[in-house]
Amino acid sequence: MRREWTLEALIESWTLCEADQELISAKHGATKLGFCLLLKYFEIEGRFPRWATDIPPAAVDFVAAQLKVAPGEFTGYDWSGRSIKNHRGQIRDALGFREATRGDQDKLTVWLAEQVCPSELNTDRQREALLARCRVEKGVQ
Repeated sequence: MRREWTLEALIESWTLCEADQELISAKHGATKLGFCLLLKYFEIEGRFPRWATDIPPAAVDFVAAQLKVAPGEFTGYDWSGRSIKNHRGQIRDALGFREATRGDQDKLTVWLAEQVCPSELNTDRQREALLARCRVEKGVQ
């Protein structure tokens, strides 16, 4: 994910819509901010961030302002507990995705080996192709 964002790009990618508001209606503080950042990151990247530092600071500030929450609240979001697992599940459900199975992984491995790797040696572009395929299949790890 890019680190530098213009205001226009933030508005386009990180603005919370009405459907987002429905998903977060019962959440508060760090939980609300963390959930929204996971949601928007997933919409942009097609996967969840691995670490809080994967989310650009400008996006944290922008989303926090929409929620009327201090950006510093994000440091209180739990990245290893049950809540983040539940949040990921809620986001997948809301967006029509599911968690990838072992069978999905095997199928993607074959697809990558047969369709992408023979013609694409750049690992970043291989990764992009794999993420794009996951979006099409609506299976996410």
